[in-house]
Amino acid sequence: MTKPVSGVLFDVDGTLVDSVYLHVVSWWQAFRQYGHDVEAARIHRAIGMGSDKILGHLLGDGRSTEDDAGLRAAHGSLYAAYWARLRPLPGARRVLEGCRSRGLRNVLCTSASRPELEALLACLGADSLIDTVTSADDAGESKPSPDIVEVALRRSGLPADAVVFVGDSVWDVQAAGHVGIPCIGLASGGVSAAELLDHGAAAVYEHPLDLCEHLDEALTTAFRVALSHP
Repeated sequence: MTKPVSGVLFDVDGTLVDSVYLHVVSWWQAFRQYGHDVEAARIHRAIGMGSDKILGHLLGDGRSTEDDAGLRAAHGSLYAAYWARLRPLPGARRVLEGCRSRGLRNVLCTSASRPELEALLACLGADSLIDTVTSADDAGESKPSPDIVEVALRRSGLPADAVVFVGDSVWDVQAAGHVGIPCIGLASGGVSAAELLDHGAAAVYEHPLDLCEHLDEALTTAFRVALSHP
């Protein structure tokens, strides 16, 4: 590789676990409960933001916020009904193993709440391969703000210039970019490769298994792109 890499920061929803469309349905139903008719396609494009951002993004910052707590609670309750049906994406454990076998530290960096994160961790069943975990509860603002990424760096002790981020949404790419970290995109959350690249992803792979099979190439490409855009 073009420079040493010490760790990989992974998003979870849509990156390691097949949960994006479950969030879409849960938010869609929550909005309907409170009289908001929000198209599923718009909700899908907002997934990856935390609940502190997604309501303003989809309903407008000028709205009354009196129902926000109820909307978040409704989404959480509806999504919790799917927890037992969560499944890892193809190669999720293998890519963690691939990073570990190369001496890299695996850090989970997600906008999920802590209860949701516990369900995601249970789904992955890869605790022994994960060195550090951060969630929305650990940061002031969720993605695309860089707060969670900065917390992950502090907790893991990893420097920003020695890690890459792996995520499936444009919000992941933006959050990593705010801290100067190259981002490898995955199309497993339903965002096209072209859009992820347009927002600054260094490279895009189909899913974790595809990334695992090209891991050295992906890490090299990510740092080459980072070095060309200081």
